[in-house]
Amino acid sequence: MSLRLGSVTTVVVSSPEAAREFLQKHDAVFANRSVPDAVGDHARNSVPWLPHSTRWRALRKIMATELFAPHRLDALQDLRREKVQELVDHVGRLAVEGTAVDVGRVAFTTVLNLLSRTIFSCDLTSLDDHGASKEFQEVVTEIMETAGSPNLSDFFPALAVVDAQRLRRRLARLFARLHQVFDAEVDRRLQVRDAGGKPRKNDFLDLLLDATGGGLSTAGLDRDTLRSFFADLFAAGSDTSSSTVEWAMVELLRNPVSMTKLCNELVLVIGSRRKIEESDIGQLPYLQAVIKETFRLHPPVPLLLPRQAEAATEIMGYIIPKGARVLVNVWAMGQDKDIWPQPEKFMPERFLESMIDFRGADFELIPFGAGRRICPGMALGTRMIHLVLASLLNQFKWRLPAEAERNGVDMAEKFGVTLKKASPLCAIATPI
Repeated sequence: MSLRLGSVTTVVVSSPEAAREFLQKHDAVFANRSVPDAVGDHARNSVPWLPHSTRWRALRKIMATELFAPHRLDALQDLRREKVQELVDHVGRLAVEGTAVDVGRVAFTTVLNLLSRTIFSCDLTSLDDHGASKEFQEVVTEIMETAGSPNLSDFFPALAVVDAQRLRRRLARLFARLHQVFDAEVDRRLQVRDAGGKPRKNDFLDLLLDATGGGLSTAGLDRDTLRSFFADLFAAGSDTSSSTVEWAMVELLRNPVSMTKLCNELVLVIGSRRKIEESDIGQLPYLQAVIKETFRLHPPVPLLLPRQAEAATEIMGYIIPKGARVLVNVWAMGQDKDIWPQPEKFMPERFLESMIDFRGADFELIPFGAGRRICPGMALGTRMIHLVLASLLNQFKWRLPAEAERNGVDMAEKFGVTLKKASPLCAIATPI
């Protein structure tokens, strides 16, 4: 579908066949992003928004080899186990009190602290500190909503200079709030290194400071780049993972048969007392099917991040003009009855006999994108999503509050760069 949005030609890709043409066969032509005006200065140093270039490859390589490489992820299994146990203990306390659990918030805080321990060797917030964790979540949520809001400056670039809807200014203020947190951590670490007293943390921050000689001046890793680097990791990582856990939980609560099947699988494979290890995930096919079905119905980034044509290109008999903005509508592909029988129904069983996966090779299901701009944090995100959801279901029985049971669950979606549940899921946990 080709749309003329203001002065910009926008091409919307809504089938696996077309997505393969753009993201695989002609990936090089569409490797660059169409950057929303609201993202502003952040895009200059941001891995998701940087043009495909030597600098982008260098920053992406740091992520791939030092943060998300399999050996790095394996080395941090104990940390993920610790964070998930903190989550289980927190939910256990709420269960004893009879207090409903805000599933999205506790999942967000867990992933946020996992990332902060990996990068800074400290927790940025606490599961028991509702105010701090909720504030951080609200900032990230508002960043995603603002970046994804329709903006006159994107449709009529000549108007960008005036920022008529003030979206660029709003996003700059939100990023500044995150930057204050990151600057404090970097300054604290630089002071420790200058004093030469305490032993090294050997975390991701130490690695980046080593790569820059400690002064943040070489290799393009200046302070602005680090701020953008951390903002991307924390915003994208915590928001998408926690949202997927929340959508999976609400679908299971609305579909008791699926919930029973998954809980029975956990009892059979794990047992009700043993903690879940990441190595167990491969033995839990129904859990994996539940996550895939959640990705199909509720893709974390429903239109992916926009691409831009670097040259006029013929695809499937049509000329895609140079400069055209390209949106890949993974949400529409997940709802397509020609691809999925009864697409409106939550049916994890559809994946039990299917080889379709979400890692970028099967274009029917590409929640993380595909090609050279596929999400670099996919491996960590999927480990955490499976581990958090399985641990919550293996340790507790869940039910909806009485009002939600009477009136049904509000399934309204809040659209931005990411697709969130409009009203948070609050559920009652009972220890098994």
